[in-house]
Amino acid sequence: MRNNKWARLLAYVTGLVNQRLLLQNEYLIAENRILRSHLLTRLRLSDPELSTLAEVGKRLGRKDLQLVASVALPDTIMAWYRRLIAQKFDGSKRRSYPGRPPITPEIEALIVRMARENPGWGYDRIVGALSNLGHRVSDQTVGNILRRYGIPPAPQRSQKTTWKEFISAHMAVLTGVDFFTVEVLTWNGLATY
Repeated sequence: MRNNKWARLLAYVTGLVNQRLLLQNEYLIAENRILRSHLLTRLRLSDPELSTLAEVGKRLGRKDLQLVASVALPDTIMAWYRRLIAQKFDGSKRRSYPGRPPITPEIEALIVRMARENPGWGYDRIVGALSNLGHRVSDQTVGNILRRYGIPPAPQRSQKTTWKEFISAHMAVLTGVDFFTVEVLTWNGLATY
């Protein structure tokens, strides 16, 4: 009999609490609908606000959300929740992106300088010279960089050599030929040494 009194008292108190919560919810629903009707434009919600509504809406369920939701349709709120879960488990923080790392401006300038100073060097020769300096670059990358700067491939670059470039490139050989030759009379005739 004594346990029965406690059970009745507990039922009475919980009934009062439930009744009070139901009245508070009913008031908040009415207030939200009134405020929503006074807004002329659509509400712009931030990402944290969307995620809060999505989390609470998921716990409430689609059926009860139908009665309460005034900001968006229940299907929209559930879609927000699905997107929130998808973002949480997409794995993008651990994903490494494919492709080569970008070329630094210093290496790019070095490639252009090598191509301009050595017109006979092709893409592979420039790649080899860069690897001797400790830089790893592909021949396709060298070709892309040279095309971007308007520098033609090696055979076309070497065909457009001016006299000034030719003489400066061969100056050591030309001075040796011009000043260090001697005509000598031999048994076979005149010979150049």
